Amino acid sequence: MKKINKEVDIIEDNILNQYPKVLDILLCDKTTKKNIIWATDNYKKLWEKYCFDEPIKIKLITGVNKNIIMPRILKNKDIQNTRVKDMGEVYTPAWVCNDQINSIDNKWLDEKNYFNIRYIKNNGSVSWKTNKNKIEFLNDKTWLDYISNTILEISCWEAPYLTSRYDVTTGKYIPIKDRIWILDRKLCIINENTNNKKDWIKNAEIAYKSIYAYEYHGDSLLLAREALLYTYIENYFKKFKEKPKLLDIKKIARIISWNIWQMDWLKFTIPNNDEIFCIIKDWKEKDKISKRYWIKKKFIDLIQKNNVK
Repeated sequence: MKKINKEVDIIEDNILNQYPKVLDILLCDKTTKKNIIWATDNYKKLWEKYCFDEPIKIKLITGVNKNIIMPRILKNKDIQNTRVKDMGEVYTPAWVCNDQINSIDNKWLDEKNYFNIRYIKNNGSVSWKTNKNKIEFLNDKTWLDYISNTILEISCWEAPYLTSRYDVTTGKYIPIKDRIWILDRKLCIINENTNNKKDWIKNAEIAYKSIYAYEYHGDSLLLAREALLYTYIENYFKKFKEKPKLLDIKKIARIISWNIWQMDWLKFTIPNNDEIFCIIKDWKEKDKISKRYWIKKKFIDLIQKNNVK
């Protein structure tokens, strides 16, 4: 098995023991109000409870089964090849993700190289150098506009465009100071502009509510949700030198379970169930009856409304 930094492979037992009830939240499917399903037969040889339509249960991925969920870089080569063949599961190198996100930011900010600049190492490999100066916003756009700007990652696998805890193609861990993916950039801006815990937590929730992604396979979806949760914990710890409260961790986990959901992206339904259209939450629209925000909507309705193809 390939060696990998221990900080990369999040162990479900650690979540279970350190953050009670959080793993339950991360396994929740908000559309069905049940657990997310495996949506793959890669593990069915282990037991019938690991078959395609079976829900992912805590007991199936913890304890003696703690090595079931792991990053793609650690998966058996046969499983990797099967996923490539069946679902086109090929991950993008970190530097390519960075270049693509830079192009988005350059257009939105009307400036170039806000967060980092690309450079070529002596061995010919491509990387980036992080901007160590505070980010200044121009042209009537503010840092609050930036952290609340809505982004959707399609077919997210392990969510390599949202958070760069590690390079999904190499397994190399990336320190917080050099993380520059979509959520990482939002948290970087919050860290630069917020000094007290209350404001940091409030703005971090805004940032998490602004990012969306969907994934087909249950194991990859859980990895994406875990990575986003640990990104929150790690950034809070770096900022305040202590872990966030369990209550705040649970709140972020619930946002993640709504915004990073399981879906057949060709049908906009739960995998292998054409009758159940996936539901997400719009955190910005207000319900006319209850006068509260957080409207539940079918994702397919949003797609049709905005003519997204």
